[in-house]
Amino acid sequence: MLNRLLPRHLQIIYLINFLHLKELGHRYSGDANPVSAASLIDEEGERTVRMGHLAYVGSQRVNGVSALHTTLMRETVFRGLAAGDAARIVNVTNGISFRRWLFQANPYLTTLLTETLGDRLPDDLDLLRGLEGFATDSAFVERFAKIRHDNKLRLAPLMQTLTGVKIDPSAIFDVHIKRIHEYKRQLLNILEAFALYQAIREKPQADWTPRVKIFAGKAAPDYTRAKLIIKFAHDIGSLINSDPLIGDRLKLIFLPNYGVSLAEQIVPAADISEQISTAGMEASGTGNMKLALNGALTIGTLDGANIEIQEQVGKENIFIFGLNALEIAERRNARFPGGDAVAQSYELARVVDEMASDRFLRATSHRFQPLLDSLCGFDHFMVAADFDAYWKQQRALDALWNRPTDWWRASILNTARMGWFSSDRTIREYANRVWAFQPTAPQEDSARTKER
Repeated sequence: MLNRLLPRHLQIIYLINFLHLKELGHRYSGDANPVSAASLIDEEGERTVRMGHLAYVGSQRVNGVSALHTTLMRETVFRGLAAGDAARIVNVTNGISFRRWLFQANPYLTTLLTETLGDRLPDDLDLLRGLEGFATDSAFVERFAKIRHDNKLRLAPLMQTLTGVKIDPSAIFDVHIKRIHEYKRQLLNILEAFALYQAIREKPQADWTPRVKIFAGKAAPDYTRAKLIIKFAHDIGSLINSDPLIGDRLKLIFLPNYGVSLAEQIVPAADISEQISTAGMEASGTGNMKLALNGALTIGTLDGANIEIQEQVGKENIFIFGLNALEIAERRNARFPGGDAVAQSYELARVVDEMASDRFLRATSHRFQPLLDSLCGFDHFMVAADFDAYWKQQRALDALWNRPTDWWRASILNTARMGWFSSDRTIREYANRVWAFQPTAPQEDSARTKER
């Protein structure tokens, strides 16, 4: 009788669910709990359709994208379903087009690589590993470093045109380019810049490593908190960039109208790649791959493809910090108060005090109160919790920059070991593990075309 009263599409879903649960019943031997967890209908409270479960049942394979999130899907979102069919959830880490993000975006580096490794490189990315032998070759290192500097020389005037801020190309270019979202933690990066600004003002005679913080990205139209973070970046940038005591030792700029064309100019000039999402929330990411391929050193959490990048480039050539996904989950369950972390951090406490006082924003009172509330209240994205670990790794990057031989060795090894992240590999894995399809060899395609 119930099905007769339901709209037709819900009748179809209920029928699918009936057949689905009937099949699961054989596997679970009548145990009702896992069957309930695997149902397409959530029976707790008002009945709702579990759309993710419906998509799972209708799929031959479900891709977790990165190794971490594949595990999380098996253990959390689809736990009830995966218990009966664990093989359906696979891990095929995504990849990037080297043709665009290296060969097109960074032609001078491409020339150096092909001269060093041979003309077959564009078609055989495994050859990149050959760069490992040149990571300490002084002549190669000098050319590699000069190409980066020349790319920065080309980017600096563009950034000045877009923002009005004059940039020193010899400074570290610290790049954070991605969609503006709380879990991607642009706020953490801005707070660290504010703390660094305060530290430089406190000890202006110290030997500070010059740094340019480069932000770019767009927010969803109705995402108020993300828009507030953008405003915060602009206001902190105005404060830093106009302070004569700071000079060229620190700049913070937010580039407008971010898109692929702008990214193609930023990526080859980047020294540091910011991949600092709250652990457990980034499905994979591809910006981390593009930047590391061009030799930027990653500072990031154990999240998404950062884990696979660390496996490829080596722990000594990536700067990992912060809580892992399990620790994040535990703190969330305990409703971790960010104020506890603020109280224990000298740098962050000074930043919070300055934000609360509004001394640096005379025009608008308490504009950023929602950001303060998120820092000092329930720290859902663990910005306060991870701040000190992040600050420490940023200073480690400063120290490495002042050891050029070690910096460029790590940079070259990043480029050398990124071949696995090609989208060519991703498509091959999809063909083998998801589609069960063997691609036709190119020469056979040509022969068939001639026959036609």
